[in-house]
Amino acid sequence: MDLGHGTLVWFSKSFGLFYLIALSIITAAYAYWPSNKKVFDHAAKSVLRNEDEPWR
Repeated sequence: MDLGHGTLVWFSKSFGLFYLIALSIITAAYAYWPSNKKVFDHAAKSVLRNEDEPWR
């Protein structure tokens, strides 16, 4: 098997494309997973707590 420059470029572009697609799907699934709702709601509300007090 000849591993020329063109073959390596094609492989790296294809692998990178599928890698990014898979990473996007995994990230979206993690963000929308029902058991993570409590954690994300807590993180969203924690920013707004104690806004009348000075920062310590």
